[in-house]
Amino acid sequence: MSEALKAALRRLVLSRRDPPPGAAEALTDHVLRDCPPPPGAVVGGFWPMGTEIDIRPLLLALHGRGHLLALPFTPPRGRPLEFRAWAPGDALAPGPMGTSHPAMKEQREPDWLLVPLLAFDRRGGRLGYGGGYYDRTLALLPRAFRLGVACSAQEVEEVPMEPHDIPLHAIATERGLLRA
Repeated sequence: MSEALKAALRRLVLSRRDPPPGAAEALTDHVLRDCPPPPGAVVGGFWPMGTEIDIRPLLLALHGRGHLLALPFTPPRGRPLEFRAWAPGDALAPGPMGTSHPAMKEQREPDWLLVPLLAFDRRGGRLGYGGGYYDRTLALLPRAFRLGVACSAQEVEEVPMEPHDIPLHAIATERGLLRA
């Protein structure tokens, strides 16, 4: 699929991405009931921005269950994300493109990932913002469980997959869990 078509798909999905009231809590309930990380898993999350579904209640719940958490630091283009240790109450610093990351620099390698999405399909295809950060990161963490998180309105019939794209294992929305 050409970059122009991907850009058009990104615009379409962004125009309809608007989490309904209670979406964060519903997503948390679905993940904890239907697809919780195994005990001892290091969970890589992200700090939501804009109209992304709010995963902060899920992060708090996972921390409460004893999971170590890490949030991504966005490096210069062309490099994979770095995950830094984070716990509720830790300071965040502003990052590029509106991101926030832990101010501390202790790195952690997650083995269970919450992946932000612009669009997804039922085969586990994902469309991100187009910078390639998660593509490079997922390639370096082949054994990590990949759970996409999004609003149900972000589902599309088919996300174009290229040879380097790594599918998600499952997608969680406010409506439930989809296994790819």
